[in-house]
Amino acid sequence: MAKLRSFIKIEGTVGDLTFYKQKNGEYVVKNKGGISKERIAKDPAFARTRENGSEFGIVASAGKKVRLGASSLINSARDTKLNNRLVGVLTKVKNYDTNSRRGERQVSIGLRSAEGQALLNGFDFNGKSQFGSVLRCPFSLDTTTKTFSMADFIPGTMLYYPQSATHVSFKTGVLLLNFETGSHGMQYSKVENFPLDMNAVAVDLAPEELPVGEGFVFWFILIEFFQEINGVQYPLNNEVYNVLNLLEVTE
Repeated sequence: MAKLRSFIKIEGTVGDLTFYKQKNGEYVVKNKGGISKERIAKDPAFARTRENGSEFGIVASAGKKVRLGASSLINSARDTKLNNRLVGVLTKVKNYDTNSRRGERQVSIGLRSAEGQALLNGFDFNGKSQFGSVLRCPFSLDTTTKTFSMADFIPGTMLYYPQSATHVSFKTGVLLLNFETGSHGMQYSKVENFPLDMNAVAVDLAPEELPVGEGFVFWFILIEFFQEINGVQYPLNNEVYNVLNLLEVTE
């Protein structure tokens, strides 16, 4: 790197030279750096880089399939960092693929392990409104009967809800996703809607049937808040308070 001694002050790249201004006000010039794509693609020294890149693509594709399969629910409860957070978790899931070579490890194989499933269980699609912080009531999920249940649920005290909300609704969704083919199907429970008052209610949510096919089963719970005005319920602030939680993954 050399200092530029000239009445002409420039910044940018000219040929193989890069000109820029330092914080102290001096202008310097250095040879254009960087490693060529051709070298990264062929040089044995970058084998780990190629493997990491390949697996990142595998994980990103898996994340896209999850988002696409659950898009109808995600559209009601998500945050701006969802993609990055989901890829981060699926990267850890991929690491439990102990059969494939580096650069070829699969999310779908890692998810067959109890450890891989545990990483996804409880994932919040809206990181700003988390299931464990919003719902303050014991619940159960019976994957045999397909039922999410809460006994003696009191909406006014067993939820952390926005001040302007007057009502809450619950809905479950069951997604069947095949990572290899990308095929997916979703079934929903009915929607249960309650005023945010002190009356105890029983909540039992289950789809009439499960999606048919091969793949992993994702069990979701969606909590949505509304404000009632003149008999009409309106979603709150672009649904930023809503909760979408992945309760469990099964195979």
